[in-house]
Amino acid sequence: MSTHTLEGKTVLVAGGAKNLGGLISRQAAEAGANVALHYNSASTRADAEETLAAVEAAGGKGVILTGDLTVPDNVARLFADAESALGRVDVAVNTVGKVLRKPIADTTEAEYDAMFDINSKAAYFFIKEAGRHVADGGKVITIVTSLLGAFTDGYSTYAGGKSPVEHFTRAAAKEFAERGISVTAIAPGPMDTPFFYGQETPERVEFHRSQAMGGQLTQIEDISPIVRFLATEGWWITGQTIFANGGYTTR
Repeated sequence: MSTHTLEGKTVLVAGGAKNLGGLISRQAAEAGANVALHYNSASTRADAEETLAAVEAAGGKGVILTGDLTVPDNVARLFADAESALGRVDVAVNTVGKVLRKPIADTTEAEYDAMFDINSKAAYFFIKEAGRHVADGGKVITIVTSLLGAFTDGYSTYAGGKSPVEHFTRAAAKEFAERGISVTAIAPGPMDTPFFYGQETPERVEFHRSQAMGGQLTQIEDISPIVRFLATEGWWITGQTIFANGGYTTR
């Protein structure tokens, strides 16, 4: 088997129905994988079905799974159901996240709790269950944010909620190393998706564009090949946060 493909592998994508997660699911199938794609809200069901159809059209087996991943039991069930439907999971990718742009002075406790539940707690238990379920030699990849290397206002609970994932990633890389499992985080720049535009003014969008190569936002097509690389011949990279943002920021 070529190391450049995912032939015969099972890939689980949390938040795998649309936007970046949807593209990762489709490209995994194109590389030969079977794909378990997860979605959260009922409004995303149609996107999940469309992505499943694309997975099957590419020749892969697929299954749609759902659940609120801020509940650890649901994360455990997600891996168990993926395994039951498609066999042992080889690659687990977590694209789940929630963005909020709000000054600290205006942020409520409920907003804080929701942001950390989705961006941090769900990520932690996803990595935990990946460690329990992913096959030896497997890969665990989490999408974080380039705000971890930026110094800005408004995103305290988003950047703050994502930042612990770096520490989870490093610890897991050490803990899972004996089994040959690599654990990485990818930090995209501001992405050209609906999640970004809902938080920003047109003026700020233009500023964000101006900070990267070619005056453009990060595209989902810029990030999905990095996921594929880490899941195949890039397996030796582990415990790292990869800032993929066209020069928007670094540390």
